[in-house]
Amino acid sequence: MTSSTDSDLAFAGPLALAAKIRAREVGARELVELYLRRIEALDPKLNAFRVTLAEQALAAASALDESGAADAGPLTGVPIAIKDDMPVAGQRMTYGSRSRVDVQPADAEPLRRLRAAGAIPIGITNVPELMLFPWTASAANGVTRNPWDPTRTPGGSSGGSAAAVAAGLVAAAGASDGGGSIRIPAACCGLVGMKATRGRVSTQPLGAGWFGLSTYGALARTVADSALMLDVMHGTVAGDEYTTPAPAGTFLGAARTEPLGSLRIAVSRKLPVGAIARLSADQRSAWEGTARLLSELGHHVEDRDPDYGLVSLEFIQTYLRAVHEALAEFQEPSLVERSTRQIASLGGRLVSERRRDSVLSKRVRTTARVSRLFDQVDVLLTPGLASTAISAEGAYGKSGVVALDQAGRFMPWFPVWNLTGQPAISIPAGFGADGLPLSVQLVGRHGSEELLYSLAGQIEAQRPWAQDRPALAET
Repeated sequence: MTSSTDSDLAFAGPLALAAKIRAREVGARELVELYLRRIEALDPKLNAFRVTLAEQALAAASALDESGAADAGPLTGVPIAIKDDMPVAGQRMTYGSRSRVDVQPADAEPLRRLRAAGAIPIGITNVPELMLFPWTASAANGVTRNPWDPTRTPGGSSGGSAAAVAAGLVAAAGASDGGGSIRIPAACCGLVGMKATRGRVSTQPLGAGWFGLSTYGALARTVADSALMLDVMHGTVAGDEYTTPAPAGTFLGAARTEPLGSLRIAVSRKLPVGAIARLSADQRSAWEGTARLLSELGHHVEDRDPDYGLVSLEFIQTYLRAVHEALAEFQEPSLVERSTRQIASLGGRLVSERRRDSVLSKRVRTTARVSRLFDQVDVLLTPGLASTAISAEGAYGKSGVVALDQAGRFMPWFPVWNLTGQPAISIPAGFGADGLPLSVQLVGRHGSEELLYSLAGQIEAQRPWAQDRPALAET
């Protein structure tokens, strides 16, 4: 049993925790010990972590406390989690598979920046094998569960990170998004998840994941905390294939500032061609309610659909070929799950190297066509997921084709923006009849994270969600 004071501290968020450390109201080691106790008490019910880094985290926290460096950076002493697709020096990076046992020689560039800002990694979180699915279950690490209802999924592929943040096992967590893998778990767990513009965050030393579909980011409970994490993580280095210009100000500053004037906001629940999904009544109500709120806030809101064309077909071909090529790097193919092997095989059979190159060559034209919407509007509002969180197992253990079908029906509005590379953020939008979080997605033109954070912050101010916590997290 944790005390209410401990629980309040655990849910305070990176901004508040760093401020408390700077004011010497709490010590870094005290925070690490608090989160380790919560992990010990609650993670057996959730399975958020593949491994904890208790010894290293305690040592780093003690060194910070003893040095008296109370302002080592904007994340001074803040315990965070790292997703199992981001290299951590001296640790295995498994991609959720029994077949990957790589020990990493150095931190990924975003993690290097997090450490430099004072953050303390406390553990590595679970993912589905090869980060393929919007649920988090694997033969290597079992099923990860949603703190709001352990029979449901926390989403995927950053499901372990989302479960950890939502349950107050860590202040914030690293994540990545190649087809919705930040936004899906955010939507399932009542969190804020920004998929940044392609080239906003370095992918070194791994290179551009999934032919540039994937980008690193973070999961947090508030807009301001999400913005702070991106402020720390953003920036590219030599070797990065994609870059995007630095923001004019800070993302945190944007999150704390309401948009100037009336924004032009398109609202659409149109499905991309080829997508098959049924929007639940609860999720539709959340989307419609957000549109009404934006209108009440003085923004110009209108029904307007993007010109998706065949973007979903281009995405799925890119995704399948990426899986096919990624699997070739696995040390023990015989240990790979059946659905992963089947999806990789589909990628090899349906998307040859020549076909892959043809699809990739279309990306600039496709992006230009879809992005024309943003010549007329500033932001697009879509539903988040098609429903609240599905079963914890999702389609784990089913065939690759069944898994792909269930995934597509669950999150049809997310993958488009990985192909075009535009920023998109998932934010909470209340709760469904089943007591689980609802969500909406805001999308902007390339490089417009500041605008999205500003608008998301305005929405959060009108309907705050930070006080909402899963009952499980209070036990």
